[in-house]
Parts: sequence; structure tokens; C-alpha cells
Amino acid sequence: MKIAVLAGDGIGPEVVHEALRVLGALDLPGFSITEGEVGAAAWRKHGHPLPPQTLALAQQADAVLFGAVGDPACDGLERHLRPEQAILGLRAQLGLFANLRPATMFAGLEHLSALRPEIARAIDLLIVRELNGDVYFGDKGIRTLETGERQGWDMMAYSESEVRRIAHIGFRAAQGRKRRLTSVDKANVLETSQLWREVVTEVAREYPDVVLDHLYVDNAAMQLVRAPGAFDVIVTGNLFGDILSDQASMCVGSIGLLASASLGERQTDFGTFGLYEPIHGSAPDIAGQSKANPMAAILSAAMMLRHSFGREAEAARTERAVARALDDGVRGGDLGGSASTGAIGTAVIERL
Repeated sequence: MKIAVLAGDGIGPEVVHEALRVLGALDLPGFSITEGEVGAAAWRKHGHPLPPQTLALAQQADAVLFGAVGDPACDGLERHLRPEQAILGLRAQLGLFANLRPATMFAGLEHLSALRPEIARAIDLLIVRELNGDVYFGDKGIRTLETGERQGWDMMAYSESEVRRIAHIGFRAAQGRKRRLTSVDKANVLETSQLWREVVTEVAREYPDVVLDHLYVDNAAMQLVRAPGAFDVIVTGNLFGDILSDQASMCVGSIGLLASASLGERQTDFGTFGLYEPIHGSAPDIAGQSKANPMAAILSAAMMLRHSFGREAEAARTERAVARALDDGVRGGDLGGSASTGAIGTAVIERL
């Protein structure tokens, strides 16, 4: 079982190190770990944020554990050489079209949410976001109108097959949770969303055990702050998913606790190939100071165990250890505490 570890920039190496310590403490047989450079670290060494040898390493692995990319010193580079292009390149080259981002309120942290504690306490949802289509990947440009005025334009589009495959991911995820799926679109305005809704409804016939409902994205955003506990799994497109998943992270209260998985159609001998990463960035302002919270990286490793290696027991055990550490008051600076990166990792290991 081969894991490609791409720690990246800033706090990436620090949080990934703790995630690897936790994996080591689980004492799982048959795992091999190979590390590679990505992001600004790769650009400095190889002249590109995603060099061929790093891509090859990821392609040959059964799963990728990713840290973070980004370095202000690289902001002046041409766009294709900037560190952030590495993650976009990996998603495209590895065929990763589905992003799974859970948002759960841990007991005792309700006061950190922007919502009232009694509202925040009920948050336990999963957002399934399509990654490879929508307006982000459509044709775009700047044109000059007959009046001489410039106009920016972007094309939003989804094919039936693109909607169908992400819908299946959403329904399967719901089957493993509370069996409720909310599809988010803007079908009252957008033709793209009208097709999205029709295809998701068609796919629903294959999952009679899952209750499906539809929400317009503006209503979904409102309900996320009014009654987030009403959601189980949300499936939506690239643009809406980008916005709603960040909103959900704010409802939970700390970006340092949120993991993610990016999955494709490729199956290995053990499960679904995927790339796993904390949703926080490289945070260069605190890099190297042992201030980073590694819990999101540890929870990302737990998602890897579940989805790519079929190790549900070990994944759940890791998640319980994180929850117990938080309940015992082990918290980094992002949560109002003073525990160092290494101390948080040690606390999770002790609670395994």
C-alpha cells in the first residue's frame, strides 16, 4: 500500500509530519511511504511546482497525502510556475473530480463558531464538490464591445456524464451517513443547473434508500447559517461548492480542523485512489514556529485510511482520538490554546 507524501510549503511539512506520526502509531502492516517535492519547494529545486518526477510518484501511488502550497516570494512568477498550480495540475493529471469536505462541530468548541452555540452544536455534514468542470474550467476571456468597452466573460457548462458521476459519489456518501442528500443548484436561472437537477433526479432512482431534496444555492447558503444541523450530504458544482464549503468551515469555527479528500474513478487493489489534504493554506507567517494545528492533516490521513485503503476501524479510531484530545483541552493557537504542533500530535497518539 503505497502513499506518496507531498508536504509542500509553509506549515505543510510540519502538519504532515504529525499525520505520519499518527499513521505510524497505528502500526498498520504493508504501508510504504515515499516523499516528493511540490509547490515552491519544487520550483526552487526543479524549476517547476509540479515536476515530472513528483507527478510520476503520485501516479504510481495508491493515495497521496498532501500538505499545502503557497509562498509569497513566488507571487511574481508567471502563473503556470506559481506554487498553487501544483494542486490544480495534480487534480487534472490524476483525474480527481470529487472533493469531499466534512464539517463537524467538535464538542466544547461551539463558542468558536460564528453561529450561536445551540445552532453550531448540530453541525455534522459533508459537502461533495465537483472539481473539474463548471465556470472555472470553461472558456473565458476579455473582449472589446462595439462601444469600445471591455467585457469579461466566462462560460459555465456541465455535461450529463460529469453530473452523473459526481451525483453517484454524493449518493454513496449519503448511504454511509444519514441517507439524506441535498443537491444545490440555481435551476431557476441557469440552464446548466437545470440539466444538473434533471440528471441528479435520474440518478436518485438508483438509490431508493437515500432521501433527495434540491435547494437553490442562495437558499442553501441561508440554511447553512440558520439550521446547519438539517444537512447530511450536500452535492453541488465547482463554483457553488467552493463558496459553500468555505462557509461551512466558518460555521465550524476553525479552518485548522477541516480535512478533505479529492477522489476520481481510478480503483486500486485497496480502494479508491485519492489525494488527501487539510483545507488550510501554507500559512507562511507561522511556518517553522510549531504554532500550526496538525489536526486537519491528521483527519485527512484518517479519510485516506477510509476511502483509499478500506481501513474504517483505524479511520474512526483516529477521529475519536482527535475528538478526545480536543475534549481534554489540547488546543493550538487557532483554537485559543497554546499547544505546539508536536504536542498536539503527541496528544492524539496518546489517545489512540
